[in-house]
Amino acid sequence: MAHKISSKIVSYKVLTEENKAEAEAKAAEEAFEKMHENVERPEVLMGSTYKIKTPQSEHALYITINDMVLNMGTEHEERRPYEIFINSKNMEHFQWVLALTRVISAVFRKGGDACFLVEELKAVFDPKGGYFKKGGIFMPSLVAEIGYAIEAHLKHIGMIKPEELSDEQKKFLDDKRKEFEVKNSVETPTSKDAFPEQAVLCNKCSTKAMVLMDGCMTCLNCGESKCG
Repeated sequence: MAHKISSKIVSYKVLTEENKAEAEAKAAEEAFEKMHENVERPEVLMGSTYKIKTPQSEHALYITINDMVLNMGTEHEERRPYEIFINSKNMEHFQWVLALTRVISAVFRKGGDACFLVEELKAVFDPKGGYFKKGGIFMPSLVAEIGYAIEAHLKHIGMIKPEELSDEQKKFLDDKRKEFEVKNSVETPTSKDAFPEQAVLCNKCSTKAMVLMDGCMTCLNCGESKCG
């Protein structure tokens, strides 16, 4: 079949079996839907709600993140965050919380890798000082805790791969913990998340779990050691 060329030829490429397969694979990939700002919102979204209770406020915050399921029923099926809502009885932070949710939702809908939001939010410090959560985890601000909640959700839907300790590392930390408790006559904490009272804050995982072991500061939560 003849084709009329209506524009000037500026380049050409010889079609081989190799680049033909690449072109077909690229076309097939582009055929699957990806998150972008023009994706139409469906009537029903899947969501998860996370509760935040801080010592700085009498009322808890409830963070709801709704996801879209793209390419449902195919091998390219994936959940991507679409919008976020933050609710609380405490109206003190209403203005900036509302603004934050709108900005984050806009980033979600823009598509691409939104995981950078987590690190940006976790790096926000409150000039009045932070607080410790259950398990000795230090939160530098309420904004940072919102960042941790978003991180937990992105791990839940597979956008962030969790960095888990190996079985050998877990066993090593458990042995070190028991050794420390025996040497210092420390009672075993009733909660698995609790660490010895003498522990100090770990700069790596922000958990109050670093103790002096064999002349070296070692974190019983993540394994960080001042001795390498």
